[in-house]
Amino acid sequence: MTSMTKQILEILPAIDVKDGRAVRLVQGELSQESTYGLPVDVARDFVSQGAKWIHLVDLDAAFGIGSNFELIQEVIKSVEIKIELSGGIRNEETLIRALSTGCTRVNLGTAAIEDPEWTAKVISEYGPRIAVGLDVRGHTLAARGWTREGGDLFEMIELLDAAGCSRYIVTDVAKDGTLTGPNFELLKEVCAVTKVPVVASGGISVIQDLIDLRDLTPIGIEGAIVGKAIYSGSFTLEQALKAAGE
Repeated sequence: MTSMTKQILEILPAIDVKDGRAVRLVQGELSQESTYGLPVDVARDFVSQGAKWIHLVDLDAAFGIGSNFELIQEVIKSVEIKIELSGGIRNEETLIRALSTGCTRVNLGTAAIEDPEWTAKVISEYGPRIAVGLDVRGHTLAARGWTREGGDLFEMIELLDAAGCSRYIVTDVAKDGTLTGPNFELLKEVCAVTKVPVVASGGISVIQDLIDLRDLTPIGIEGAIVGKAIYSGSFTLEQALKAAGE
């Protein structure tokens, strides 16, 4: 009799930082912002509920309108769990600075789209500490805080696979912050063309979404970034972790 391996979906609760506060946007629109207190307090609360990861985003850096670097450092130092850091990492200087915070890995978005050669170089240099965020509308990539188009999703995956990318974070921009459910079709399409683990982001609204994503772990879905559903009280982080099998 063969033993079944338990399927576990990694849950990464999100903290998006803007002007020193934890916020949530809808479809990346700065005009549609809700505030949820101090990022350090939110991080500690997530840890107390059992988080093993936090997806931490400097929104001001992502949009090129400022930086919350000292605060980001403080959040990372305040918790002893894994941190995936994102926002404004676009060149050697900002990458080294981001890695110096003690985060587990960084998520490259715009840089990967606009400078694939540099991205390939840092992937070979830093390996699993580099993840690439693929933010898409349909099958078209979105860059610069989702304000610009950046080419074809599948062509980019082919390039990044060849460079040895260790992980993709796939966000359907149209779903993000909307609580309308993930784009399962898109996630399956991405998993079908790469053997690299995929973290799902955008639209998660109910516990069943996480159960359905966990069912996709055999095809390559490794984790899920959860933001608005937790902040708006759709479910707790503890409930999410339980549903994910953690």
